[in-house]
Amino acid sequence: MRFASLGSGSEGNGLVVQVGKTCVLMDCGFSLAETSARLARLGLAAEHLSGIVVTHEHGDHIAGVMRLARKYTLPIWLTHGTRQAQGKAWTDLSGVTEIDPHHSFAIGEVQIQPYLVPHDAAEPVQYVFSDGQKRLGVLTDTGCSTPHIEMTLSGCDALVLECNHDTTLLATGEYSASLKRRVGGRFGHLNNTQAAALLAQLDNSRLQHIVAAHLSRKNNTPQLAVQALSTALNCHAEWITVATQDEGFSWREII
Repeated sequence: MRFASLGSGSEGNGLVVQVGKTCVLMDCGFSLAETSARLARLGLAAEHLSGIVVTHEHGDHIAGVMRLARKYTLPIWLTHGTRQAQGKAWTDLSGVTEIDPHHSFAIGEVQIQPYLVPHDAAEPVQYVFSDGQKRLGVLTDTGCSTPHIEMTLSGCDALVLECNHDTTLLATGEYSASLKRRVGGRFGHLNNTQAAALLAQLDNSRLQHIVAAHLSRKNNTPQLAVQALSTALNCHAEWITVATQDEGFSWREII
């Protein structure tokens, strides 16, 4: 089982999970050309994808999903709320499956457990991916943690965890007051301190990989995010991977 990122941040997101011959894309916030280029960087092409799972309807996660699905006849999985939030945009698109956020499902060799998160979207979810033995937990685009989130992510073998902003940088930065409230609010995005606190609550005894994701270009730095997570895990900073907007991160193997 392995995973990699096409890019992570407010300008576009995409994460690839592969088990055997099954290759699942989580979200796609890029144009067709940009998606193809980023897949190629990982040694993939869109034809290798088995389908797309969607977390929510915000453009940095869904902007490229329909175009990619139409061009390559890819199936899509998403919640009812996310589909409804798109209005008539999905009416002519076949191969769309609405998921129950409380029930797991499978795409080929990849087992997928959705779970609800607090975010300012219609019915947002995140996912845990598994090959039946190893588990990759993904959590971005949530304003706070919950007991359900912590229970779901505990004991994972790899984690991709949102470290969106530093509270001081957000407070003193150029965002408007309303945008600051949204980003820092209960239905916004996790800051470094919240991410570290959540991480410290988990059973990390099996953890092989930890990735800081969805960093704000203006309100965070990789150094601050790494410091927060490495302190929570009491590990060397070099052990923390940062998912960037431009490069994402390369393949990580879960063994």
